[in-house]
Amino acid sequence: MALKVGDTVPDAEFFVMNADGPGKTTTSDVFSGKKVVLFAVPGAYTPTCDQQHMPGFVSRIDELKSKGYDTVACTSVNDVFVLARWAKDTNAEGKVLMLGDGAADFAKKVGLDIDLSDFGLGVRSKRYAMVVDDGVVKLLNVEDAPPEHGVSSAETVCSAIEMGL
Repeated sequence: MALKVGDTVPDAEFFVMNADGPGKTTTSDVFSGKKVVLFAVPGAYTPTCDQQHMPGFVSRIDELKSKGYDTVACTSVNDVFVLARWAKDTNAEGKVLMLGDGAADFAKKVGLDIDLSDFGLGVRSKRYAMVVDDGVVKLLNVEDAPPEHGVSSAETVCSAIEMGL
């Protein structure tokens, strides 16, 4: 069953790139005691993710920080090396926390995984955006199909925040 508004983000681990190389972090590390905007993409460097979804959040980082959000994070079913390079290539490095979910463990735990094997991609994450306050989901916007990005865009998330969520 998919995560919904009012639910607590489940315990899971992500891979992150640290100054010393790859490491792990937990959902508790990311969400506990913090206001976080998390967006998920089916894959780094895929057309919609690379050209529209990520750039929207990068361009709105300052706006989200000014509204009291501690972290803007991106998760994808990619390895941490790909995500680190993608962050660099999209000007997200040091701005967006990149959370590698290489085996789709988090995507499955939140019930937002999608099998894209027919397209050669395997199991991935659905495209979505969520607002989390101290581990509790306050907003969850999930796209119907991977190429779509309207309901999970930075613009939509910022509008929802502006309206008081």
